[in-house]
Amino acid sequence: MIELGKKFPKDFIWGTATSAYQIEGAAAVDGRGPSIWDTFCQQHGRVFNGDTGDVACDHYHRYQEDVALMADMGVKAYRFSISWSRLLPNGKTDSLNQSGVDFYNNLIDECLKHGITPWVTLYHWDLPDAIEVETDGWLDRRTADLFADYANLCFELFGDRVKNWITLNEPWVVAVLGYGQGVFAPGRQSNSEPYQAAHNLLLAHALAVNVYRNKFLETQKGQIGITNNCDWREPKTHSREDKKAAQIALEFFLGWFADPIYLGDYPQCMRERVGNRLPKFTDEEKALLKHSSDFFGLNHYTTMYAAKQHGSSENLSVFGNGGLSEDQGVQLSVDPEWALTDMQWAVVPWGCSKLLKWIAERYGNPPIYITENGCAYDDTIKEGRVDDEERQNFMALYIEECSNAMSCGVDLRGYFAWSLMDNFEWAMGYSKRFGLHYVDFSTGQRVAKESAKWYSRLIASSNVNTKLGMTA
Repeated sequence: MIELGKKFPKDFIWGTATSAYQIEGAAAVDGRGPSIWDTFCQQHGRVFNGDTGDVACDHYHRYQEDVALMADMGVKAYRFSISWSRLLPNGKTDSLNQSGVDFYNNLIDECLKHGITPWVTLYHWDLPDAIEVETDGWLDRRTADLFADYANLCFELFGDRVKNWITLNEPWVVAVLGYGQGVFAPGRQSNSEPYQAAHNLLLAHALAVNVYRNKFLETQKGQIGITNNCDWREPKTHSREDKKAAQIALEFFLGWFADPIYLGDYPQCMRERVGNRLPKFTDEEKALLKHSSDFFGLNHYTTMYAAKQHGSSENLSVFGNGGLSEDQGVQLSVDPEWALTDMQWAVVPWGCSKLLKWIAERYGNPPIYITENGCAYDDTIKEGRVDDEERQNFMALYIEECSNAMSCGVDLRGYFAWSLMDNFEWAMGYSKRFGLHYVDFSTGQRVAKESAKWYSRLIASSNVNTKLGMTA
């Protein structure tokens, strides 16, 4: 038995998370403009099975049903993103789409009606295609200014009810997978563009936060931050070389985006290894960036061993390293004994607590919210049930490690399960299921998996301190 409930304070936030392009559908409905993901999905061979987000989970038309699912679970917070191109079809404030405004107003109000606090992400990878065409997307500094204008509009429209804002979701993914490896939109390949894109993403974040704090904070009294993703890097051996390799890997992954915000500049190891491909912040930009997050948003899924690379770096995987592999000199691996999810990501719960403690130590123990954590498995319906024991075990073990980190003084304040429901898993289309609710993509039917019921009991138990069982 694991007594999870009593290990968390009553004000700990339990939530679920989604993103607009992955669930909304209605891609060409009611004035929405295309995003770079709409364009990417239309390019042959980019997405598994030719899947698109055109319909996805049809959340645009079924949002009331989906909010009811969360209410049934007892979830008190919902993290979702706004589709920039649904609100502003050409990406600019002169193209305001009232139908998009109405949709998000209705969604926010529906959440509040059920006692669910909205946590809104302004950007979850779906740049308006019009901006990509005009400015070359995140490679152009002007995109950061357009993002600040868009953010300003969102604060004006929704800030009377939304008190928790996330500027960007996983800018690492945008930079590395979108501009380095080309496997995500906009599909570019380069060993220098990822650093330029990341630079402008960070400036976009800082500009949006500056707008919020100067124009809206006094009256709206909310909080604003950024969400970064990071996997733990464990030294493969106790050697000094491997310990250094693990530290470099973490700094290229998380430090790349967190150091400028908390410490004022990119990690020294990046400046040394990347050289003139790494843009430089002006003193004004450094001042704008530093302390520009009220909390530390963290998406965490897995762990890998890190060792010093010996020999050629040709076979290093950018997906694991975070940053460009050839710039790090780090070799990653997994223990063959570790269980794997359907994404082939290792299940290593202790990596979660180690990462949380690393963040606390490096960045002065900021308030942390795990804004995504979850797993994909090949779920199936049998007699009306989805008995996903592996996901229940995964969540129980990772949440236990969250508790362990808190007992060591880490200021962790919330946990958002990824995801509320099965959805469009980017370049993998509909082949991977992360949801607490099973979605039949041919009919749209939602079915609560056993993990959703387990999570519901966990949330309830955090108030009454009952024991929760973990399946064998």
